[in-house]
Amino acid sequence: MKRIVLKTLKWLLLLILILIIGFFLYLFIGRQKKINAGKDRMMGEVKELVQEGVKFRDLNKDGSLDVYENPNAEIQDRVEDLLSQMTVDEKAAQLFQPFQFSTKIDMVPMKIAGFLGPPEDYILTKGLTHLTSALAPEDATVHIEWVNNLQKMAEQTRLGIPLSFSSDPRHSNKKGAAVFMKSLSQWPDATGFAAIGDSLLVYEFGKIAAREYRAIGIHTSLHPVADLATEPRWGRIAGTFGEDAELSARLTAAYIKGMQGDSLTPTSVSTMTKHFSGGGPQEDGEDAHFKYGKNQVYPGDNFAYHVIPFRAAIKAGTSQMMPYYGIPVGQTSEDVGFAFNKEIITDLLQDSLKYKGIVCSDWGILRDPNSPNKAIMDPMDHGVEELDILSQIEKALNAGIDQFGGNDCPEYVVQLVKDGRITEERLDKSVRKLLRQKFALGLFDNPYLNTKTSLENINLPKDKALGLETMKRSAILLKNKDNLLPIKKKQKVYIENLDEAIVNEYMIVVKDPEDADFAILNLDPPFTPRKGVLESIFHQGRLTFLNVEIEHVRSISKTIPTIVTMYLERPFVFPEINEMASAVIGHFSISDEAIIQLIAGKGTPEGKLPFELPSSLEAVEKQLSDVPYDSENPLYPFGFGLRYE
Repeated sequence: MKRIVLKTLKWLLLLILILIIGFFLYLFIGRQKKINAGKDRMMGEVKELVQEGVKFRDLNKDGSLDVYENPNAEIQDRVEDLLSQMTVDEKAAQLFQPFQFSTKIDMVPMKIAGFLGPPEDYILTKGLTHLTSALAPEDATVHIEWVNNLQKMAEQTRLGIPLSFSSDPRHSNKKGAAVFMKSLSQWPDATGFAAIGDSLLVYEFGKIAAREYRAIGIHTSLHPVADLATEPRWGRIAGTFGEDAELSARLTAAYIKGMQGDSLTPTSVSTMTKHFSGGGPQEDGEDAHFKYGKNQVYPGDNFAYHVIPFRAAIKAGTSQMMPYYGIPVGQTSEDVGFAFNKEIITDLLQDSLKYKGIVCSDWGILRDPNSPNKAIMDPMDHGVEELDILSQIEKALNAGIDQFGGNDCPEYVVQLVKDGRITEERLDKSVRKLLRQKFALGLFDNPYLNTKTSLENINLPKDKALGLETMKRSAILLKNKDNLLPIKKKQKVYIENLDEAIVNEYMIVVKDPEDADFAILNLDPPFTPRKGVLESIFHQGRLTFLNVEIEHVRSISKTIPTIVTMYLERPFVFPEINEMASAVIGHFSISDEAIIQLIAGKGTPEGKLPFELPSSLEAVEKQLSDVPYDSENPLYPFGFGLRYE
């Protein structure tokens, strides 16, 4: 009997092994078919020619000068000429913008990281020309070569339409929707700029960020965030300019002008202002990336307040606008997510506010059964979950969406046209906008980067110095008992959560608090850890420090004067820690160097709180999610900030 069982297990294991091998062969063969299909679409390399005295890139490889290839022609004429040559499949491909990143910089094949499809699938097989870069190497050369290699791949397509790359913020070391890149200059979060409140500084930062983005091949910024931080529990506050609508409007406009200039040019970065019509008033502070956070609520009847920064963005000329995922509960005739809501996109944004630019959905709103995103997140199809993907796309296009972020399924758009549910003229309306932007950014005339020139335009000493100075200025001195700060003498200090080498430049680090003259505790922001890839990135939930953390601060503060520094990622509740500390500095994702220089008197904190700091959880729960400055007896009010005496 035992022998029979062992023999059965042996054959069972062999069968399982055969099935596993078969599965991987199936995946490999399927991928090779896609690659071969992409190679079949390759039309050869683009050559530079001269005709009629015009030097041009022969993008469609026909040996003659087309209007769309003519750098001297008017942009509108170039758009119309290219549009007339495009098939429905090629038009549909313009309407999608998925993530893409790689662990190698070879062209074909390219080894990809995580769940994303290889670029030949996106570029050669599907014909996509808009990609979101999730690649953030410490060596900028890697990103530059990666962009050039993908552009080389794109020029082999039938019409040679160049790629556009977009990115979330790259200049501050914050969590969430950001891609920090150490090879660029470092700055505080948007909330740090709000703490300073200087629109000219924001404009200057916008110009620097645009220069650095274009140097590494980024053409569109998925920011600024014009949402208002009226709900303290919301996990995306660090990307905003705070809770005051007028301040946010002023800084949003300055940022757009800095990034874009007065109009889009080959040195501009197109700004995608988000998240129309304001993603801040989340029910219970839960983010709309998740089904439990799909509702935006307006208990204070304050919907119009959240539109104010977007009015300023439109006036400043933002070239793109991104609606949020959430459902604006009770604000329109149907409770569906912003991107599916015609009353929000067409009636309010386009008709009432006269916005004429590109409207791109937030990432991953479609219930695509073949989406690679399924591995990490559910579709954010809030309010339209019962619709199939064809109906979801149809509804979004009819609402006024021009492009779908995070999805890569143009075949469904083609099917809608074949079925007569969407007209080709409707596609043309959106494709015109998208092509016009590529032409304005100069991509048809030269999409490639020069590595030497690019490296000469990033992380310049003057930019690093201004970034450091801005980080220091943005910090907020909340408490300074007996004028403990600044500490100008080189004294002995006990530290936690700071770079010892940096601290030792200004002080003498000791290991035991009892041997120190004072302590510096750099506290991590509180939040509730949650399962899931995306949920681990967005800090949500708990606004209070744990009892063990509070007691630890108490034990140190009983021994020596204690300076507490904390990243104000959200408006935290910390009355006990505030009471125990001799000095408290709030900051917005600034470097250890900036923190220590402030404490050592090598700079002055000038920031004013861009949002209230509540005194209790009860006060937070009583707040109206859409109303600013309504925290009951706040620990520190909006606009609070001390100076060194």
